[in-house]
Amino acid sequence: MNSLKIKYKDAGVDLAKIKNAHKTIKNLISDTHKFKTGILSGYGHYASLLEIGNNKVIAMHTDGVGTKVLIAQMAGRFNTVGIDCIAMNVNDVICVGAEPIAFVDYIAVRKANEKLVQEIMKGLVEGARQADVAIVGGETAVMPDVITGYKQAFDLAGTVIGIADKQKLVLGNKISYDDIIIGVESNGLHSNGYSLVRKVLLHKYKIRQKISELGSTLAEELLRPTRIYVKPVLEILKSVEVHGLAHITGGAFTKLTRLTKFGFKLDGMPEPHEIFKLIQKHAKINDREMYRTFNMGIGFCIIVPRDAEDAVVQVFRRHDMRCSVIGKIDDTKGVYIGKLKIV
Repeated sequence: MNSLKIKYKDAGVDLAKIKNAHKTIKNLISDTHKFKTGILSGYGHYASLLEIGNNKVIAMHTDGVGTKVLIAQMAGRFNTVGIDCIAMNVNDVICVGAEPIAFVDYIAVRKANEKLVQEIMKGLVEGARQADVAIVGGETAVMPDVITGYKQAFDLAGTVIGIADKQKLVLGNKISYDDIIIGVESNGLHSNGYSLVRKVLLHKYKIRQKISELGSTLAEELLRPTRIYVKPVLEILKSVEVHGLAHITGGAFTKLTRLTKFGFKLDGMPEPHEIFKLIQKHAKINDREMYRTFNMGIGFCIIVPRDAEDAVVQVFRRHDMRCSVIGKIDDTKGVYIGKLKIV
């Protein structure tokens, strides 16, 4: 194992401080739940839940693309980050068993730029197509004093609304000892860890430099859009007994612990993609930090009984996605990659 030379907080992202901030936010917003009836879950899972009658539940989630937008600005390529924005929202809302139905976007730009907004919207529309979700509105703001830096500087975020039957919600409460964890492949970094990636790789390579280990330029690799898992997951939910769902994003595999008090033994993780090896090579980050920051080749996890494995694999295969059993639920606490404790 490499000796630890750099942590995510060295790139300006202190996960411990963020976790503490989340606790404060939770305490503050919980008082607002009394303003309305039907609040089932307001914080702490992948989506917030509101009961709307007739056993129906609305699921909501808001997210952005993070500092991946800086890579787009450096490369002058803006037609894929919209896919990321859709993905970061819909992949989370399906984690509670909800079907995403509507999306609104928020684009903040340094100055009015019709071509830039059009390119961003191309990605949003493509992401919506992949997720079968309707973009029903949005907002574009021109804020030169806030959005600074590159000439074509911008930020991008969105909100998704999903719907589910209350009795069909997937909240992790059915997870049991010896369930299996099926991991679905990612196609690279997706949209997390970019503050660390920029700190490490942009000191070593130019953004348009061809890197032999990757078989592409750095920009091409870093701008690969986040994979959208909506269609296969919704298909699986209709035919398979699913106990838990997890989108592997910020915090990586540490987020599995939000599903259950059982432990996660991940002893079948795939060989990491070359991009992860490249980051670890140049940053000398240890394995624990890597698995707490990046998806390491697994973008989504499904927790099911053992006898559901074949059915899940077949669905993802029909959608041209590879998956495999990467571990199981056990009676320990925390998350282990082999013998290495992640959290």
